[in-house]
Amino acid sequence: MSAGATIQAALATSIGSVAELTGVFDGPPARATFPYAAIDASTETDWSHKNGSGREVLVAVTLWDDQPARLQSLADEIEARVLAIEVASEWQLVSLSLVRRRTIRDVAGPWATAVDFRARLLAA
Repeated sequence: MSAGATIQAALATSIGSVAELTGVFDGPPARATFPYAAIDASTETDWSHKNGSGREVLVAVTLWDDQPARLQSLADEIEARVLAIEVASEWQLVSLSLVRRRTIRDVAGPWATAVDFRARLLAA
């Protein structure tokens, strides 16, 4: 399994247990009830060293909701859960840090908070 897929699976498990979310998806769903989350951990770059293989994975967790106050509290909880994940696989999680967090609104639609992280992993 790739480093990105490993991180994505761990995040889906951790974020999926948030009671208020109606679902956690690998991409924008065709139909979903608010609030829900979409995870993307597909951007990987080389982070190898002299004696081993490594990857840097950019992780985007986007929360969608029609209530901005609830969205911010959900984003706080998601951020804490992401930073606390553990990865049990052929990859060792070396570091995981917040890159940025931003909230936007489509004039005709719901609010979205994108929380971006950088994960660095080494092959075990």
